[in-house]
Amino acid sequence: MIEKYEQTLQDWIETIVAEGDDDALFASGYLQGHFAVVLSKLEIASDQGTEALAEEMLTCLALAREELDDNDYALVNDAWLQLSDKLAA
Repeated sequence: MIEKYEQTLQDWIETIVAEGDDDALFASGYLQGHFAVVLSKLEIASDQGTEALAEEMLTCLALAREELDDNDYALVNDAWLQLSDKLAA
């Protein structure tokens, strides 16, 4: 399961790099760091499903909410929604 998440992230990032603007690049890079932390947690967890991934990412986004200004947070949150759609497909 972890490999699927990693591959989906990589494909998504490649698309952003090829087609995205500066805001998309910022948001995807920021999100990539948090996603890597979540995947490392899931590697040792018994539940590696998409629901567990989403719960961990919501925790990370709560931290992002504290770190980022409103505009940057909105970009990162939108990026997560895009990536989560790709993961669900």
